[in-house]
Amino acid sequence: VQLQAFGGGLVQAGGSLRLSCAASKRTFSNNGMGWFRQAPGKEREFVSAITWSGGATDYADSVKGRFTITRDNAKNTVWLQMNSLKPEDTGVYYCAAARSSAYYRHARSYNYWGQGTQVTVSS
Repeated sequence: VQLQAFGGGLVQAGGSLRLSCAASKRTFSNNGMGWFRQAPGKEREFVSAITWSGGATDYADSVKGRFTITRDNAKNTVWLQMNSLKPEDTGVYYCAAARSSAYYRHARSYNYWGQGTQVTVSS
């Protein structure tokens, strides 16, 4: 297993969760990282991404201002801090490693995927 996401759970609307994604050094090295989510009956969608250096980030409009993506290359870990959660944030969250050091919004630009962690936000 090259990517492992964890930290999901059940939280009330307005609450917070912090997702973590631990990667093998080979997977993490020089790779941009992204978070995606998939709600039941819906397609997987982009949530956030970060360049290998951490110097640039990107967010879906639906999470901008509420979610923060960070990474620590020394720990081969990327995090997604999720605040002010809403019921529409519910889904399985996946972390992924990009094909290069940049970040991307398209899932096809990522070639390593974690197993996903469930986030459920109750109203």
